[in-house]
Amino acid sequence: MPFASDKEAADALAAAYQKLRREIGKVIIGQEDVVELVLTAVFSQGHCLLVGVPGLAKTLLIQTVADALDLSFNRVQFTPDLMPSDIVGSETLNKERDFHFVPGPIFANIVLADEINRTPPKTQAALLESMQEYAVTVAGKRYALPRPFFVLATQNPIEQEGTYPLPEAQLDRFMFNIELGYPSYEAELQIVKNTTSNHRVQVEKVLHADEIQAFQQLVRRVPVADNVVEYAVGLVHKTRPNTGRAAARASQLLEWGAGPRASQHLIVGAKCHALIHGKYSPDIEDVQAVALPILRHRLVRNFKAEAEGITVDQLVKELL
Repeated sequence: MPFASDKEAADALAAAYQKLRREIGKVIIGQEDVVELVLTAVFSQGHCLLVGVPGLAKTLLIQTVADALDLSFNRVQFTPDLMPSDIVGSETLNKERDFHFVPGPIFANIVLADEINRTPPKTQAALLESMQEYAVTVAGKRYALPRPFFVLATQNPIEQEGTYPLPEAQLDRFMFNIELGYPSYEAELQIVKNTTSNHRVQVEKVLHADEIQAFQQLVRRVPVADNVVEYAVGLVHKTRPNTGRAAARASQLLEWGAGPRASQHLIVGAKCHALIHGKYSPDIEDVQAVALPILRHRLVRNFKAEAEGITVDQLVKELL
C-alpha cells in the first residue's frame, strides 16, 4: 500500500477510520467514544482495558473490530484455574515421541482477555509479558507473536470478591482504560430491535494487517510541536504528588502519580487522534482528548480522596 507522501497516507487513514466507524456502527449501536478509543489504540500499537458491567457488548465490540480489520481473533475466558500454558501454549509429545510446540490462543492478532482479574497473578503475568515483548518463551525457545498484536482485556466493576486486581505496574502496560456506560434510551431501543429479530448485518473488511502496520508507522512519523510535548509531559508531572511540578490537588489527594509511559502514550495517542480527525499534526486539544483514559488507571488515590469520594476521573478533569 505505497503512498506518494505521508500527507496522502494521512488522508487515507482518516478515510479508512470513517469507513471503519460506519462498518462497526452496523453492529455496535452507540458507544461512539469507546469505538474511537479502541481504534486509536489499534493504530497507536497500544492495548486496552475495557471496564463495564455485563451485557454492554464488550466482546461483540472487539469481535466486530477484528472482523472490520480482517484480523485473527481469539477469546480467552479468564478463570481461577487458568494456567499460563492455557494461554501461551505448551510442548507436547507427537507420534514420533518428539516434543513440539502447540501454540495457545495468544497467537492471534487480537486477543480478548475476558475478565482478566478473575485469574491468579501467575497467569496474568504470562499474558502481560506477551503484551510488552510481542513474543512468548516456552521451554527456553522464543516464539514471536503475529503482528499486529493487541490485547483487549475486560473487567467487571462489580462482584470483586475472589478476584485478583491487576497491580499498578501491570495496569501501566495498557494504553487506555476505557469505561463503558449504559446505552441511551434511543440506542437501547435500536439494540433490542436488532437483536430480537432476524436482522443480520455483514461487516465489510476495511483494512488488512499490512495496511494497519503501515498506518502504525505513519502515526509514529507525525511531527509534534514542542509546546504540545511540553504540555503532555507537564500534565503528567502535575499528577506526581509532592514533587516540584505537582498540582496542589494532586499532592492533597494522590498517593502515586503517572510514570513516563503515560507521557509517551499521550503523545502517540494525540498523534493518532489528530490523523483520524483529518489533521496532520496534533495540538493540545488532541492531548486532552486522550488524557482521561490514559491517566485513569495510572493514578493512585490516597485515603483522603477515598474518604471524600473524589474519583480519579474528577481529579484528571481538574488538572486538564
